[in-house]
Amino acid sequence: MAAHDRLFVISGCSGGGKSTLIAELARRGHAVVAEPGRRIIADGGPTPWEDLPAFLHHAVDMAIADHAAALARGTLAFFDRGLVDAVLALERLGGADTLRARCRQTRYAATVFLAPPWPEIYVVDADRRHGMTSAITEYEHLARGYPELGYRVVALPRLAPGARADFVEQTVAEQRRI
Repeated sequence: MAAHDRLFVISGCSGGGKSTLIAELARRGHAVVAEPGRRIIADGGPTPWEDLPAFLHHAVDMAIADHAAALARGTLAFFDRGLVDAVLALERLGGADTLRARCRQTRYAATVFLAPPWPEIYVVDADRRHGMTSAITEYEHLARGYPELGYRVVALPRLAPGARADFVEQTVAEQRRI
């Protein structure tokens, strides 16, 4: 088993419950890595509504550093988004062709969990200013992009956070036995 096989990405639709799931996994004692975008905004970095390309390039750099740090820790870890998310978003702007190669070098576990659009829980907040239509477009791009980069996408069921975390833990345990 390669070292990166213990690094699992939870990606998908904005407002689909990823961060809530990550919080539940952390509560259960798992190592987690918070979403780069929210950390960039909290740290006063570029924002997506003021300078989207700078924000995404910063997210790429942060995701690469997060990946290296998680590999060095040597434990199972769950990422609230990752490098692929930022690169695919840059692609949508028309400027990330060379970064696809970096995605092929900076690997996570082959199974990626994708949170589908979930309008019933979607909330616009200070850090998420886009609407559901933009979130769905983002999700569709991720759902195509991850498999193009060699990942197997597993859709997260629309369940309460505890049941969702049970699903993730069971799926990861099965993957690690293979």
